[in-house]
Amino acid sequence: MCQAGSVTTVDPTDAPSAPASDTLAILGLGLIGGSLMRAASAAGWRVYGYNRSAETVSSALDEGFDAGADLADVVERAAADDALIVLATPVTALDEVIPVVHGQAPDCAVTDVISVKQQVARAMARHAPGQRYVGGHPMAGTAQSGWAAGQTDLFTRAVWAIATDDSADPATWARVARLALDVGSDVIPVASDEHDRAVAAISHLPHLTAAVTAAVGAGDGDLALHLAAGSFRDGTRVAATAPELQRAMLEANRMALLNSLSETIDRLVAARDELRDRGSVETLINDGHRARLRWEELSAAQPRPISGVQIGSPGWQAQLRAQALDGRVWTGQQTA
Repeated sequence: MCQAGSVTTVDPTDAPSAPASDTLAILGLGLIGGSLMRAASAAGWRVYGYNRSAETVSSALDEGFDAGADLADVVERAAADDALIVLATPVTALDEVIPVVHGQAPDCAVTDVISVKQQVARAMARHAPGQRYVGGHPMAGTAQSGWAAGQTDLFTRAVWAIATDDSADPATWARVARLALDVGSDVIPVASDEHDRAVAAISHLPHLTAAVTAAVGAGDGDLALHLAAGSFRDGTRVAATAPELQRAMLEANRMALLNSLSETIDRLVAARDELRDRGSVETLINDGHRARLRWEELSAAQPRPISGVQIGSPGWQAQLRAQALDGRVWTGQQTA
């Protein structure tokens, strides 16, 4: 059975790992879970997974992966193997999945790849009190969904946010970070509430603006759609995501999204009034242009490593968060 991790003042990612630490049990084999199965397997992890769809399981097996459609069996196997369990289901399935995890593998470390952190943490506290859980969110994806959409390189140079709240278990955090690094991601430590506010603005809000752009563009029939080119294509890409998946994601982060949506509406109203009264949209266009150029600058910059933090030492979580806010990433290596 899984053993509880102990607090250490030595970076666990630098220490030799027992074979069990290389075992991953992924619950949900859609785009993200399926991509993680492929990427982690390619990185040398022992990986198996669960999906409720027999068709998905069959597809995974046909491609040589280890998968099953019996949740309890997969979780029981994870408990015996000391696997890191990854919740990769839609957020709406957590109330069904987490009790099975806690019932069958209460001592296993758990993470997730879901795009909200506070709601998953609350679900874990509700159904799995005391279980070692550290949330995660790889900032990667496409408008497609399902096992067939998975890609081995989906996480390469992607940002992987890892929840670094003050209660985070150091051994579990290090294990999740190692997984993210092994599949090629840049690790950014972040508090769960800060994550949800940020993601509401840069990931969830674009789903709403894509939806309204697509709806307005199609409002007068097909002429506008026949004329549509790059701006429409790029601005509405995420609107092609399955509606039920979009709704589950956006509604799970509704409070943070409401704030971002309110700011968006205020800015659009101000732009409308400026256009009506002065014939100009200068303010909004200039603000957006500056923000986009700043994003390009940050994206092109070489990531700076977090330095001088020992995972498990007093205050390590706050130290990681502070350096991440300064633009640094966790590399798993200690530097002076």
